Amino acid sequence: MNPEHVFVCGHPALDFAATLRARRSTRFEMFGTPERLAAWYLESGVVDALAPCEQADVDRATAVREGVYSLVTARRLGSDYDAEALDLLNEAARQPSAVPQLTQAGRWTRATAQEALSTVARQAVDLLSGPDVPLLKECGNPECTRVYIDRSRGMRRQWCGMESCGNKIKAAAYRARRKSAAA
Repeated sequence: MNPEHVFVCGHPALDFAATLRARRSTRFEMFGTPERLAAWYLESGVVDALAPCEQADVDRATAVREGVYSLVTARRLGSDYDAEALDLLNEAARQPSAVPQLTQAGRWTRATAQEALSTVARQAVDLLSGPDVPLLKECGNPECTRVYIDRSRGMRRQWCGMESCGNKIKAAAYRARRKSAAA
């Protein structure tokens, strides 16, 4: 199975919020279909097996994702939380979550889409009320809106990931320097 999603933010709730890409420009929706939502839950490691998703699950996940993004942005900027986003997240977190089981092969988590969403919502609650809040940063690429946890030495990380944003910015800066040197 080829992974469809990227996980560079350092926390499942942040990677979940990052599934709407380039919010300030061309906006690319990663949860376009129930199958893509299911793929995210599996690829993220939130669950190991998932009951089939439906469009209603996509709609709920998208709404909660936007709530998580709003709350993360508010926390990062030191602003008050949006009441609607807070209610949305807390409602999702109150639902039964995925329950891991111990098997002969190790930990195994089977869930419905609602249980997987509740698990992510609880992870967002833990993140936003935990010690990593001061480490939240937005990617330095103006096109990117991913928020990540910066655990780098001296908190000098600038991009969500080198493979995606870091290389693009560095290559563009290199081309600009070469062009101005040639002129």
